[in-house]
Amino acid sequence: MELEIISREFIKPSSPTPPHHRKFSLSFIDHITVRNYVPLLFFYNDIKVCDQTSKISHLKNSLSQILSIYYPFAGRFKDQLSIECNDQGVSFLVANITETKLSTILQNPTENVLNPLFPDELQWKKMDWNESILVIQINCFACGGFVISVCACHKIIDAATAFNFMNDWAKLNREEGDSNSKLLLPNNLLYAGDTIFSQGNLPKFPEREFVIDKTIVCKRFVFEASKIKLLKNMVNSDSPTVKNPTRVEVVMSLIYKSVISALGLNYKTTSLRMAVDLRKRMVPLLSKKSVGNLIWFLVVTNPESHDLIFKIRQGLCEFCEVYPKKFGGEEKDFSFIFECLKQDTTSVTKSNNDQSWILFSSWCRFPIYEVDFGWGKPIWVTTSTCPVRNAIVLMDTKDGDGIEAIVNMEENDMIMFENDVELLQYASLNPSILCN
Repeated sequence: MELEIISREFIKPSSPTPPHHRKFSLSFIDHITVRNYVPLLFFYNDIKVCDQTSKISHLKNSLSQILSIYYPFAGRFKDQLSIECNDQGVSFLVANITETKLSTILQNPTENVLNPLFPDELQWKKMDWNESILVIQINCFACGGFVISVCACHKIIDAATAFNFMNDWAKLNREEGDSNSKLLLPNNLLYAGDTIFSQGNLPKFPEREFVIDKTIVCKRFVFEASKIKLLKNMVNSDSPTVKNPTRVEVVMSLIYKSVISALGLNYKTTSLRMAVDLRKRMVPLLSKKSVGNLIWFLVVTNPESHDLIFKIRQGLCEFCEVYPKKFGGEEKDFSFIFECLKQDTTSVTKSNNDQSWILFSSWCRFPIYEVDFGWGKPIWVTTSTCPVRNAIVLMDTKDGDGIEAIVNMEENDMIMFENDVELLQYASLNPSILCN
């Protein structure tokens, strides 16, 4: 696929960041989070609303406006604990693709055709301290299709933050020119994470790190709603302790079982690690728009396949009784936080080369298919290969009822996994994307 970069610039906030907001302190969760770029792709069908030049101009203007609200994204990291909100802006690229149709990519969406859509091959790359926190590339197809690619630094932008930002940017772009439209996001809600999860006098722990492992390959498995219903029925009949399992629970359980089976692992020595969003579990609740890495990890130790969902629910209940209170509630416990940070930065580093972890992150129910810039909602949203062994990201399908599992494994392990008989009874391997 031939791709030509036709412009490259920095988009700065439409209004300068006030002096009292120039230093943005990171939370104790942010400060240990990796500095790698999380990649996202948003695909839009043939757009006839206006000419390409006009669309790009609107995108720049609305991006400038939204950066006045999400002002840390236009700054630069001062160190591991803070951002200098100096309005340097975010990197914005525009690319033309003339020989390849968008429909061709969607027919067989492999890494070879997806990777060139990202800016400067930044996907999952570790960023330098002085680089742009957010890098955006607008890919314009001759057929009229658009792909907006985003590489967002994980150190300040988790998945929820990224999708909130994209939706707010899209809303401003969609309603540009409407004098009655205003995006009201009070700073005390948007940046509550630093206040509640303040670093305080905690020591500076090392950042989590993962090294780019080129032996990792990524495959996409799609579970349609009808197949998920069958999985739910099976769990209901086989597990009397579990009632009304969710889509995520049954898909996660099947993938976990298939990984164990395909890779020849042992249930007694393999654990599940799952990201938990703290926003909706704090007392009082945090705004769902809160910026930062407001997540911690639930570890389910050595579960058997038949009781995995039960153990996840039990573990999540215990997690919610402890972590929200000790992390930022009235019972905030710095000794507890210290031990969590110490253990996490040690265990995650080890897990990069350790088969004893299976890592899950669910992006389901995030508003990923609501990102409408005025040309309609995206026909597909996806990410790219994550260089962490046995890491799985779960995302909604466009209809909101199915699940796409983005599975990352070593190449030899993937060959075994993608041929797992039970898995393939419920999941399709990299099906084409329907554009209607």
